[in-house]
Amino acid sequence: METRILPCTKENIEKAAHLLRGGELVGMPTETVYGLAANALDETAVSKIFIAKGRPQDNPLIVHISSLSMLESLAAKVPDTAFQLAERFWSGPLTMILPKTAAVPSSVTAGLDTVAVRFPSHPAAQALIDAAGVPLAAPSANRSGSPSPTSAQHVYDDLQGKIPLILDGGSCTIGLESTVVSVAEGQITLLRPGAVTAEQLASIGAEVTIARAVCEQLRPDEKVLSPGMKYKHYAPKASVYILDCNLADFVRYVDAHPQEDCYALVYEGEEQALSIPSVTYGRAEDSLSQAQALFGSLRKLDELGAKIVYARCPSRQGVGLAVYNRLLRAAGFHQITL
Repeated sequence: METRILPCTKENIEKAAHLLRGGELVGMPTETVYGLAANALDETAVSKIFIAKGRPQDNPLIVHISSLSMLESLAAKVPDTAFQLAERFWSGPLTMILPKTAAVPSSVTAGLDTVAVRFPSHPAAQALIDAAGVPLAAPSANRSGSPSPTSAQHVYDDLQGKIPLILDGGSCTIGLESTVVSVAEGQITLLRPGAVTAEQLASIGAEVTIARAVCEQLRPDEKVLSPGMKYKHYAPKASVYILDCNLADFVRYVDAHPQEDCYALVYEGEEQALSIPSVTYGRAEDSLSQAQALFGSLRKLDELGAKIVYARCPSRQGVGLAVYNRLLRAAGFHQITL
């Protein structure tokens, strides 16, 4: 199959919508990461997502909508707390898990009786959903387990020959997948951190609980409500080790543990302190810049042929929790505290 990258013109969005209505897959830009879209109500089309990505069948998908009216066909019940979150954070990088209707195929939800729904803010994503006329199931448009794509070229690098079309909407402004929450009356459980932080979620007056899986590895037999909770994700080919320490201790540890094809993943301006080659991911004390750069930096480490990567440990506050969550999974939970 030939894979084309086309700009997000009205004509090309209609081409993509035509493919989606015909049961095909399309790479689409969002404000978080690029998604691999299919008609969420077409079980056969959804099955192609799992094949193209090599994605485990027990990993649920997020369904993308372009209006609140679309929610009626997907969610059997919407708690008041969910309406409050929608009013505050939609459109935007927030996914809510709600009881599903019979219209949602079980392959979308990994057999669960809930569905994950989000209303992206990217204008091209909204236009594509509108043009297709159906909600779109769209996990990250990458090989399962590898760093998520934040550009159309990343999607092409991973899925060339497996999908017919990628819409190029430029670099993603956020760079990490959406925040995912489970919602009940007056209660919010944070399942996957993102650009909408726990502190922001609490601003609507609901009780916010952070799920254990955000910072801990789940057992293989545990069911998950959200993507990104169970498996090793976002990982380069190298073995990644997070070093939880200050810069001076980081440098000492790296110097004391020389390895072949070893790289450091550090913040901008820290490269000069190290005796090994480095790749940066954002600025220290600036979690948003780290989020925007992380996946591209992990992909760059692959391009450089890194075999071992020692990574600076991000903050666990605000958006930093999302950066930490992704890096922790990229490292397969290998963290060294000094």
